[in-house]
Amino acid sequence: MSETTRILILGGTGDAAALAAQVSLLSDVEVMTSLAGRTQQPSELSGSVRVGGFGGSEGLVRYLKEQRINVLIDATHPFAAQISWNAASAVVEANIPHLMLVRPAWKKVTDDRWLEVESVEAAAQAIPSNAQRIFLTIGRQQLAPFTLLTEHWFLMRSIDPPAPDIALPNGELLLDRGPFTVENEIALLKQHAIEAIVSKNSGGDATYAKIAAARELELPVVMVQRPTRPSGERVKDVASAVAWLKQRL
Repeated sequence: MSETTRILILGGTGDAAALAAQVSLLSDVEVMTSLAGRTQQPSELSGSVRVGGFGGSEGLVRYLKEQRINVLIDATHPFAAQISWNAASAVVEANIPHLMLVRPAWKKVTDDRWLEVESVEAAAQAIPSNAQRIFLTIGRQQLAPFTLLTEHWFLMRSIDPPAPDIALPNGELLLDRGPFTVENEIALLKQHAIEAIVSKNSGGDATYAKIAAARELELPVVMVQRPTRPSGERVKDVASAVAWLKQRL
């Protein structure tokens, strides 16, 4: 009788959900997905799901050992750097295979008007002086730096609403989940007379339409670059992650 391989996916992305669905179809495999709990209504996932943090790398080590995890795949958001560093440290202590599924960053192309910055705080300072109406697409947790820009108006899009006690910049909150189309993004930008966009370089197809729309409308994009992630084995897509896993089963 074959022994079951227990796989932990650090999730919270569409890639993680797609990976869990494919891995759950493999023989003699039990897949578990861990979510940070920031999204109030996450997509349905194959296999079992846990929600919440681990308590740093030491807590993750304990979890890996207690749950007898055999393989860890980090498929978190490109900007969720802390959990990636914790995972890279924990797998050494737990002595198990570790893979990072990191979708490629968007690349600047002809006619893109990007202002590349290193942080959300820097993005708030880099908004062009002639732009007063801004499309803010960085999620709901890092809005604070923009509250200082009292002369600006912001269209803020996120999947879930910010916490009730969080101060918001002047503007309008739009709750929506991708994927989005270029046509709809162009219409949205025109409807709200947007003059610039602030975005994280998340990569992937689900939200790239806003970048294409900005190019079409010749709008500047303040693009927040990704934080540094740990070294280690990594792949760019779900199919490659499944292939990597099959080699180890």
